[in-house]
Amino acid sequence: MAAAASSTLHGVGAVASAKPRSAAPAAARRSVRVAAAAKGGAGSARGRLVARNAVAAKADEAAAEAGSKSGGHELLMFEALREALIEEMNLDPTVCVMGEDVGHYGGSYKVTKGLAEMFGDLRVLDTPIAENSFTGMGVGAAMKGLRPVVEGMNMGFLLLAYNQISNNCGMLHYTSGGQFKIPVVIRGPGGVGRQLGAEHSQRLESYFQSIPGLQMVACSTPYNAKGLMKAAIRSENPVVLFEHVLLYNLKEKIPDEEYICCLEEAEMVRPGEHVTILTYSRMRYHVMQAAKTLVNKGYDPEVIDIRSLKPFDLHTIGNSIKKTHRVLIVEECMRTGGIGASLRSAIIDNFWDYLDAPIMCLSSQDVPTPYAATLEDATVVQPAQIVAAVEQICQ
Repeated sequence: MAAAASSTLHGVGAVASAKPRSAAPAAARRSVRVAAAAKGGAGSARGRLVARNAVAAKADEAAAEAGSKSGGHELLMFEALREALIEEMNLDPTVCVMGEDVGHYGGSYKVTKGLAEMFGDLRVLDTPIAENSFTGMGVGAAMKGLRPVVEGMNMGFLLLAYNQISNNCGMLHYTSGGQFKIPVVIRGPGGVGRQLGAEHSQRLESYFQSIPGLQMVACSTPYNAKGLMKAAIRSENPVVLFEHVLLYNLKEKIPDEEYICCLEEAEMVRPGEHVTILTYSRMRYHVMQAAKTLVNKGYDPEVIDIRSLKPFDLHTIGNSIKKTHRVLIVEECMRTGGIGASLRSAIIDNFWDYLDAPIMCLSSQDVPTPYAATLEDATVVQPAQIVAAVEQICQ
C-alpha cells in the first residue's frame, strides 16, 4: 500500500500540534527561538524557546472539536482566519503578511482587517498590483528566515505568479541541495461565487497540484480554517491554502484554547456504510444537503472532507473504502486533470481489490464559468446530481 498522508515533502513533517504550545512535550522534533508575544503588535527583544510538535494526533483534534461544542466562541470563517494570523504573529515575529490591500484596507474579504494597526506596515505590507513580484519577494523572505503569508486578492490572479510558485517556491529546497527552506503560505479566495464572472471564478487546485514541493489544503469550516492556517504558517514546507469565496460568512463555535489541524489529514464528516463520498471546500455542503435526501431514501453515505489536496490522506480514505466498497468523488474543480482525477487514480492504484463498483466523479463542466446565474449553477455539481449518482452506484 502506498504511503498514507504521513508522508512529507521536504523530509520535515507538517508542523501541526493540536495541543497548546505551553503544553508541548520536550520530545518535539525541533525548537525554535522566537520573541515573546508583542505588546500591541510590536516585537519584543526577549526570546523564548517554543517546542513544536511534528504532526497532530487525531484524538487531540477530536477532543478540541468536542470542547468547542461546550465552550469556545463563535466566529465567521474570515474571522477565524484572522484570529489565526493574529495568534501566530503575536507568537513569532518572523511571521508577516503581504499582498494587495492587506494593510489598512484589511484585505478584499477582511481577513487582515486591523492587522496593520496591530503589527505595523512592515509586517503587514501593502504591495503594488504585481503578483509575480510580491510572490517572489515572499519566497525570498522565506529563504532568509521569515514566514511570509502571501495573499492573492483572488486566486485567479496568482496565475500571474505561477513562475515564482512553480520554479522557486516549490523547487528551491531541492535545487539548493537542502540549503534553503521555503516556509511560505500562499492563500486567498477562489471558487465559483455568485456571478463573479469567469476570471474571478477559477478553481486553481488542478494547476498547482502538479508542482513538486508544494502542499495544498482546502478549508471548509471556521474550525478547520483556523487550525489549517496555523499549521501552514508553522510548516517548513510551502503551503497553498484554498479558501472559498462563498464560505467566508459561515459561523461556527471554535475552542478558546489553542488548537492546530493536521495538514495531511482528512476529516470524517458523517460515518456511513453504503458508499464513501469524498469531497472538499464548498462541495462539502452540497454533499451534506444531498445526504439528507439519501438517508430518507434508505441510503447510509459516509462523507469525508479530504482537506489535504496534496498529499491525500490515503489512510482515512482507504479505511472507508474497505468498509463501503463504493466511492463517489464530488468536487468543484474542473473534470479534466482535476483533483478528482488524481484521487480516482490513487484509489485505483491502492484499493482496487476493495471496490465493488466503478468510481464515480462529479466535477464542474470544462467551460469558463458563465456570468448568468442559471448558467453558472449549471456548470457546478448540484445536490440532486449527487443523489442520482449514489443511487446509480448502489444499484
